[in-house]
Amino acid sequence: MQSEAGIFHHARGERRDPALSQRTIQFQKGIYADFHHVFLLTGGTALLRSDGDDERQMRAPCLASLPLQKRYLINIAAGGHAMLIGASPHLVADAIGDRAESYSLRILVEQPKVLNDLNPQFASEIIPLISGFVGELGDPTRASGMVVSAYLRLILMCVWRIDGRQAEPAGRAQRGPILQRYRQLVEAWFLQHRPISDYARELGVTTDRLHAVCQRELSRSPIQLLHERVVQEAKLRLERSERTVQEISDALGFREPTYFSQFFSKKTGFSPQRYRQAARAAVGSQNHALSSGYADWP
Repeated sequence: MQSEAGIFHHARGERRDPALSQRTIQFQKGIYADFHHVFLLTGGTALLRSDGDDERQMRAPCLASLPLQKRYLINIAAGGHAMLIGASPHLVADAIGDRAESYSLRILVEQPKVLNDLNPQFASEIIPLISGFVGELGDPTRASGMVVSAYLRLILMCVWRIDGRQAEPAGRAQRGPILQRYRQLVEAWFLQHRPISDYARELGVTTDRLHAVCQRELSRSPIQLLHERVVQEAKLRLERSERTVQEISDALGFREPTYFSQFFSKKTGFSPQRYRQAARAAVGSQNHALSSGYADWP
């Protein structure tokens, strides 16, 4: 984060202790606007409402991961208690970073998640992390952007892992595990420019099956997900390295820089050189770390 005082512009945390009456949290308004939120219900019940008047009953222990692109409202029943954390896109991008799991975490934060009936092991892992996030922000004399970002990274990893574990028991015909394994293969192979049939073969499914899973879960085809990962890597290297476009093209496995430039321009609307110039012009502004944004992904 840019400064320790500035962390309060990028993160917030609160505890909701038991009360005699129902309490309402309305997201995308006031202090809750433009933040990604994680809501952990530790006791009692609550009702989650989203765009289109969709409703989800929540019973403790329960966790909801709520992307900033949609509107939500939570009613906490009398006697219920919970913790809520919020993170700006800048903090989310900082926490996700550029690691093997980062692409999967970017997909995770785009999708709303409600995990009811958390098993004791997961609850014992996630509760101290969210409590630590809230506690760090509760003391202005020590609030550290680095610590808050580290907590958020651990929280997102924890949610990603439990979401993968719960997918199969929830009767999703193993769509979640297939998708998660595909993402992992993409991380390992995306520089090799392998055909989608290779991925399907390694996963033990047909290409049609893999396509159906990706479309059903993320409304993207396997090739779209693969191309997004290549573009993400290209953006990172254009932003953060001094290597030439040709060197980056070679490192990304393109036969010719011309092919790389055509691919990048088609996917982003910018030539590699123009993108690098725009990224560097954004340094120090709220639009910095262009490659790390996720709100504008399809």
